[in-house]
Amino acid sequence: MFAVMGALVRLASSTLSNEVVVFFRNIFALVFLMPILLYRRTGVSLRPPRSMVPLHLFRAATGLSAMYCYFYSLAHMKLAEAVLLSYTSPLFIPIIAFLWLREPMDRRVIRAVVIGFAGVLLILKPGVGIFQPVALIALLAAVLASLAMVSIRRMSFSEPPGRIVFYYTLFSTLISALPLSWAWQTPGRQAFLVLLLVGVVAVSAQIFMTRGYSLAPASVVVPFIYAAVVFAALIGWIFWGESIDALTAAGAVLVSSAGVIAARIHPPEQS
Repeated sequence: MFAVMGALVRLASSTLSNEVVVFFRNIFALVFLMPILLYRRTGVSLRPPRSMVPLHLFRAATGLSAMYCYFYSLAHMKLAEAVLLSYTSPLFIPIIAFLWLREPMDRRVIRAVVIGFAGVLLILKPGVGIFQPVALIALLAAVLASLAMVSIRRMSFSEPPGRIVFYYTLFSTLISALPLSWAWQTPGRQAFLVLLLVGVVAVSAQIFMTRGYSLAPASVVVPFIYAAVVFAALIGWIFWGESIDALTAAGAVLVSSAGVIAARIHPPEQS
């Protein structure tokens, strides 16, 4: 479903600005998530402790910035490469968690990070004529997403998942509305339908992934998440005639393997 969402974002971005696409993704997520959150409420107040408000804002700012970068890369890169680079976040999470939360990094994590970054170099191809500067934006999306995930880990010490999801969705929607003052474009009927599908698929994918983590350990779930890269490559080939070169394919194997190892040790947060 994440590969399908990426394809829908690219389709919407062909006629609309990145700012408009990001806003509608957030507003539809807010509309679709609110009934679910209200239905699942267990008496936990939505009002956070004052000390947690800056962390909620930081989570929203980093997550939203990652979304802007990721959606931009989807519109300007091969679909599979953009999705793959966005999935390098498990490589950055242990490093950020070590620097911020002082979580230890054992030898398995260090080996996984080294292998993963070797794969990233194969994908980026620095010094080669086919290097794409936009790929650095996709990589920045992964770094920002990693910051958001580690902030969730930090908040989870005192904040319930429902409150984290609520404030992230609310703040992201409000903040993403600000650029519309200079970047607004009125979507046509077809574009509006695509944006609606982006919201539905994004929320559904998140719910299914969260459900998967609740039913099985990360070591079982994570390999299936990386299958999104395969589906993205297939969708890109069918609809846009995109192909993957040998260096990118080799990099994909290294990044996926390293990501699975790192995620087994440091499972990604799902709030």
